[in-house]
Amino acid sequence: MDWFPVVFILFKVVVLGAGMFFAVRWHYEQDRKAQKGAVLSAVGKISLALLLALVGLLSLTFMLARMLGMDMVL
Repeated sequence: MDWFPVVFILFKVVVLGAGMFFAVRWHYEQDRKAQKGAVLSAVGKISLALLLALVGLLSLTFMLARMLGMDMVL
């Protein structure tokens, strides 16, 4: 039972990371035909926003788990 959270979190990070990578790559290739400079800037901003949202959601999850008295020691 102790291994499940570790495996689940790693699987989630890999799946979401791969999905974000392919989504950004597809949009980049679609927009490369139209604009080159603006797309790279937009991809950077979106990636930063998604990363900050992921860190914030992870922090809120751990804070809620601690408030509920769950043991969060890996």
